[in-house]
Amino acid sequence: MKEPFKIDSPQDLKALTLEEQYRLAEQLRGTIIKTVSLNGGHLASSLGVIELTIALHSVFDSPVDKIIWDVGHQSYAHKLLTGRADEFHTLRQFGGISGFTKRSESPHDAFGTGHSSTSISAALGILEGRDRIGKDFKVIAVIGDGAMTAGLAFEGLNHAGHLQKDLIVVLNDNEMSISKNVGAMASYLSRILTGDLYKRIRQDTKNILESIPRVGGTVSKIAHKVEERVKTMFLPGMLFEELGFYYVGPLDGHNIEELTETLKRIKTITRPTLLHVITKKGKGFKFSEENPSVYHGIGPFEPDIGVSKKKNQSSSFSEVFGDALTELAEADSRVVAITAAMKDGTGLAKFVDRFPDRFYDVGIAEPHAVTFAAGLATQGIKPVVAIYSTFLQRSYDEIIHDVCLQNLPVIFAVDRSGIVGDDGPTHHGVFDISYLRHVPGICIMAPKNSIELKQMLSLGVTLDRPSVIKYPRGNVIDELEQIASDDVIMGRAEIIMRGNDIGIIAIGQTTYPAYLAAKKLEDKGIHASLVNARFVKPLDLDSIAAVGRKTKKLIVVEENVIAGGFGSSILEAMNSAGITDIQIRIMGLPDSFIEHGSQQELRSLYNIDENSIFATALSMIRQRTVV
Repeated sequence: MKEPFKIDSPQDLKALTLEEQYRLAEQLRGTIIKTVSLNGGHLASSLGVIELTIALHSVFDSPVDKIIWDVGHQSYAHKLLTGRADEFHTLRQFGGISGFTKRSESPHDAFGTGHSSTSISAALGILEGRDRIGKDFKVIAVIGDGAMTAGLAFEGLNHAGHLQKDLIVVLNDNEMSISKNVGAMASYLSRILTGDLYKRIRQDTKNILESIPRVGGTVSKIAHKVEERVKTMFLPGMLFEELGFYYVGPLDGHNIEELTETLKRIKTITRPTLLHVITKKGKGFKFSEENPSVYHGIGPFEPDIGVSKKKNQSSSFSEVFGDALTELAEADSRVVAITAAMKDGTGLAKFVDRFPDRFYDVGIAEPHAVTFAAGLATQGIKPVVAIYSTFLQRSYDEIIHDVCLQNLPVIFAVDRSGIVGDDGPTHHGVFDISYLRHVPGICIMAPKNSIELKQMLSLGVTLDRPSVIKYPRGNVIDELEQIASDDVIMGRAEIIMRGNDIGIIAIGQTTYPAYLAAKKLEDKGIHASLVNARFVKPLDLDSIAAVGRKTKKLIVVEENVIAGGFGSSILEAMNSAGITDIQIRIMGLPDSFIEHGSQQELRSLYNIDENSIFATALSMIRQRTVV
């Protein structure tokens, strides 16, 4: 058995033979599969770009040349080849390396990523900055995995075509296969269209034709049109040509030799160039090739058997939402579902099977999803927009101007609200209360369990105003399912426990740790009132103030940044009502970005778990009241 390669930097690649590069590709594949099987992560996307990554780092000189990986979850091979192989086992673990590119982690990570479709704009900015400071290096944006469906990508392409700088865009197309015949023709055309001979002949022909008196210009235009029509017959790149790019491809994205030769030729072109490569998402791992959507973002699994089925596990909030929405749609034909390339992630697979003509996947285009929903709502339709909290941030303007300003009854199902875990700061949904609650007219709800989620969704569909239902990543808590609940009534909180010693106000996913803390206090003879607020807006100030007047001490627990969050809304409401004699402690997240780590680790680190709530309550009760 041959020894594995030791790659300390991309420079080590340049000494490898082609055969050795393919061996390295398999070595990288094995390392990525092993690590993700233990830690979880984005497997299929990274497996699909291994050969492309080797070719890029063989041709270009990172970190002098800048390679920007769109989204960043395609970058695992890049990390392994840029000095992080010894740390790779810590991928997505608390204190370990990030699952995305991160500028503070390595000079080879030219731009931090996590949300899609930013690479072209960022790369163009880096390139323009290069020219302004008089440096000389190449800039390459690698975009794919659906990211080209976002408007931001085309805004970047449009500007790049206008500036006509030497930007290189690699379109990693993993949504289609490539056959041998098509691959051979594409390879032939790419060699022709990027070769010096073809470029020289094309320019010389144009010069000769235009030099002919009177008719030269006309003939040149006709010849150019014929050339474009012929290219259109063979190439899918006319859109990019019209945007001002020199289009090359499509190429087999797993053919290192072909990729390397083409990239070397592209490196000399001085205008915007787009290289189109076809890759197989999940390549080299049977399970991810057969089901790339499941292995796009995956938790730990057994590599020999793939993902094991859940056993005796409660449903996730996403699954509960999908089932509840399907039931609502059965009863009301006006209900439609909208998502932005996250059908499975948001739990809508069952809805799609039952109502395919009432489901809209708009691609990675969250702003469009929101305004599209607003348009539907003007016609009496009941649109439910299911988007992760962190991605909904991209629709902020549309939420305010297109939905709320017109008071349109769009329902936002905000998944992954709060701490999400190992994906880190780009994916934590810890700002949604802050960026939504100050918008006039909006209703914001947060369920503690599946029962409330279903009732809130039913309520949202009946409202004649915009509404938000925010819920966490993870499974519903069986213990909370057993607690008898009042029906959800608009703007009304729920009192779960009644006591005179201290009040704990929880919202959404913080209800469970608050409940456990209240039980621990009870074991010590301390009786807490526990309020499940249910509504961020409209706030049930009467119920909260009543508990405060009784106990004189309140703890507010939220999984949102404290700045502008739920606790802030209570302080504002108390101040407006002239209630000043209640001691209030807010337990939430600080004014900083939250790193990656497990949900349990992060909740403990930031003092919003049951032990922290318990300790805070004890501290407040033991304090002497200073008069």
